[in-house]
Amino acid sequence: MKRQHVGVRDAGVTVLAAAALLLWDVSGADRVVTGWFGGPQGFALREHFWTSTVGHSGGRLLAWALLLALVVQALRKPAQTTTGLHAQPSRAERGYWLGATLLCLLVVPTIKRFSSTSCPWDTAPFGGTAQALSHWAWGVADGGPGHCFPSGHAVGAFAFFSLYFLWRPHRTARARGWLAGVLVMGCLFGLAQLARGAHHASHAAWSAWVCWTLCVLAAALWRYRSKQQRLPGRQ
Repeated sequence: MKRQHVGVRDAGVTVLAAAALLLWDVSGADRVVTGWFGGPQGFALREHFWTSTVGHSGGRLLAWALLLALVVQALRKPAQTTTGLHAQPSRAERGYWLGATLLCLLVVPTIKRFSSTSCPWDTAPFGGTAQALSHWAWGVADGGPGHCFPSGHAVGAFAFFSLYFLWRPHRTARARGWLAGVLVMGCLFGLAQLARGAHHASHAAWSAWVCWTLCVLAAALWRYRSKQQRLPGRQ
């Protein structure tokens, strides 16, 4: 796909995803879906092996391992290939998208830190004491501990949207494979936290949107820089 069309497509996906998420928020579906896993007595799967040990703790370890692999790849010299000049991302590209990954890992937890929204297990409908308020009620205390929106655990998967953008100009199939893998991993992380009562479904979805948007902006900046370097007098 031509470069100018890539940016338009990325922006379109970003806007449509935001619209879908806002409609989800307005619908009140979060409370309904969370109710499938818990109620006034709490969440039966809160400390279950598959949700707590595998989905939460194991997912965090997987994210750290993948981040370490990205650091190693950013430092090493790209392998020589015979499949074309642009078959492998350059070291500069790898370093750039490692930075984008780290940015995602910093931005989402920072937003979460300033959020007054409490986790589902802290709210009255699910055995807690906090009011069940919209996560858009910024600055309105719900009587609970807060700091639960968006999902900090899900960003451990969705931050790696960067790998899709890293490989997209070079190997489309590999890029799509990474995109699919990140989406699956993020959904599993989000499902584990949903079942535990740690987050509503939208908490993970908005983490995905923030990470995607940051990567779209990073991709646009990279294309702009590359274009500027190709201008006469910039060689």
